[in-house]
Amino acid sequence: MAGGWARDGAVQDQIDDTVRDAVLGVRARMPSGEGTVHCEDCGDVIPARRRQALPGTRTCVPCQRERDRQVAHTTINRRGSKDSQLR
Repeated sequence: MAGGWARDGAVQDQIDDTVRDAVLGVRARMPSGEGTVHCEDCGDVIPARRRQALPGTRTCVPCQRERDRQVAHTTINRRGSKDSQLR
């Protein structure tokens, strides 16, 4: 049941859109193409198990962790209320 002016199912549509946006964002950041043996950022050797588990990787785990921290996590306010903007 939707509230206010929203039609029935609007809340689920918002949830679906949020999940879809998150999945598309992760897919866009997935490595593709030829991977490297040495990290692009620090030059250390990327362990063979990481290269096997994640084909196309170009960074070691610590450098990738730092890159992930720097990615701006933007969220879209799908609700029009001020309460949702304050959270």
